[in-house]
Amino acid sequence: MKESFYFHDDTVILNYSKQYVTSKHGIIHTDVFDAFLDGFLVYLEKNHYDLYKYLEKDGLKNHERIKKEIKFVLTALLVEAPSEIHDEYINFPTIFEDIIEQGYSYWRSLQRYSVLYTTNESGFSDQSFLAADAKVNERIRELYRSLQERIQGENRVYRQLQAGTNAAMLLSYYEPELPAGYEKLSHIPYVAKISLRTPLILHPKFNKRTNKFTDTTVNPMDEFIPGDEEWICYPAMVGTMLIYCYFHRNYISSCVSMANLFELASKEDTKNRKPDAIMLFGNPDGKKDTTFYHDEVNDIWIGKNSAAPEIDYFGYTKKSVLTLHNLAMMKKGWLPIHGAMVNIYLKDGTKKGLMFMGDSGAGKSETLEALSTLASDMIDHQETVFDDMGTLHLDANGKIRGQGTEIGAFVRLDDLDKGTAYKDMDRSIFFNPEKSNARVVIPAAPHSVVTTEHPVDIFLYANNYTDKRGMHFFKTREEAEPVFVEGKRFALGTTQESGLSTTFFANPFGPMQRQEECQVLIDKMFDALFDQDIPVGEVYTCLGLPNKGNHGIDEGAAALLDFVKNGKKDI
Repeated sequence: MKESFYFHDDTVILNYSKQYVTSKHGIIHTDVFDAFLDGFLVYLEKNHYDLYKYLEKDGLKNHERIKKEIKFVLTALLVEAPSEIHDEYINFPTIFEDIIEQGYSYWRSLQRYSVLYTTNESGFSDQSFLAADAKVNERIRELYRSLQERIQGENRVYRQLQAGTNAAMLLSYYEPELPAGYEKLSHIPYVAKISLRTPLILHPKFNKRTNKFTDTTVNPMDEFIPGDEEWICYPAMVGTMLIYCYFHRNYISSCVSMANLFELASKEDTKNRKPDAIMLFGNPDGKKDTTFYHDEVNDIWIGKNSAAPEIDYFGYTKKSVLTLHNLAMMKKGWLPIHGAMVNIYLKDGTKKGLMFMGDSGAGKSETLEALSTLASDMIDHQETVFDDMGTLHLDANGKIRGQGTEIGAFVRLDDLDKGTAYKDMDRSIFFNPEKSNARVVIPAAPHSVVTTEHPVDIFLYANNYTDKRGMHFFKTREEAEPVFVEGKRFALGTTQESGLSTTFFANPFGPMQRQEECQVLIDKMFDALFDQDIPVGEVYTCLGLPNKGNHGIDEGAAALLDFVKNGKKDI
């Protein structure tokens, strides 16, 4: 990013490498403050016309004259009392104070980010990187308080709001291992460090995903538009896969949110290693593409999301990344599982690895929440392996093992226990919490746990549509496999689907697009599950029934708890 700042809709990016304020006085005379006033005056005219008319003074001032006079009065207020300032804006100090309050609120309503560039991140200690952003936060807050107290007098209650940025990124340049044909990506900076001011509340334009990811015969690199220093790369460790996720700056919120869901790869993680996949998010090509492509020569999977208002939803980012991961994993011979896995440790020393499968809204996370509530006095602790996407594979000894992808959980607030979303509130990222289908990204597990090979003690399909309660075990692979392959669920409106629907293997993110290749892996893993006498069955979550089956999910959780304590029975 070559500019000192960048405004886009309700987002502002501050480039500390180009301009860094050193005093509260200096803020008023920066280019970004001037641009902020442009947006603020439009906001006032639309939402607080009485205040706008006060500044306009009967239409005698245009925006440039209003901005000039506002900056004059603000500068004067930092050194003089209102009674000593000879300007008509201060004739009614309480009205001007209201304008200052509205300006401060408008600034904080924006999604605010900062970037700092370096050719070698070791040149910046964690302390200096964090301190740089913290000082800007302090200066903006000091400016507001100085202006407020000059007009109204001494404060007695101080609220330490995040007046500066919501997140800051240290961006580094290094030479990635990219093959010929990928030169357009070689000069894009990588996220080396990231700082989140949590709880972070974001307001994307959309709150559900309406697309499908489709195969294309055209390499998205041929259509990539690099622009003029407009992209940022988040190098992600998705499970054991290295995926370079390139974001156009208009979608910086999605880039920042990655930090709560996917492990940020270090420079050492990328050394002498080509990426398994590449994602291009927000490509300004004028299309509506959400596509993927396999570069067979270099064995790299490439995904593209064209710039569009509807992709301003973190679900697009997450599922694009996971689709690429799943396609790469299937080629490796591992079976992607759309579901959840946890290790349950009871206080009596019992430990079980529980794996669930089911499409969005099936009740995977909710069942685990119900289990935690039901058995709070018996469970010592839980260890999350994955909360949405993982894999089944055979280890070196031929044993079934599970592995995860994400270090966090991207879940619906509506489907969680009231207190669950808030117990980790100080570390969470919320998306449109005031709307239906609101989401939150909650940190869930260390990357070392996610990538460990975990034994699987039970494998369950989350059935949200059948009017039954508890659990049911299948006796044979021939009885079990069709249920999992059909992928039936009652869609709850979290995507473009509604009502009873089916999705191949309950996984529209790779397996559905590569059904033949996936079926071979399904047969192999189900043979192993039954050969190794691992219980395979259904848990009835009832989420698609009226009134959620009178909270039937609790009966499913109770049956699951009985299995954890006593082992498999005829349920």
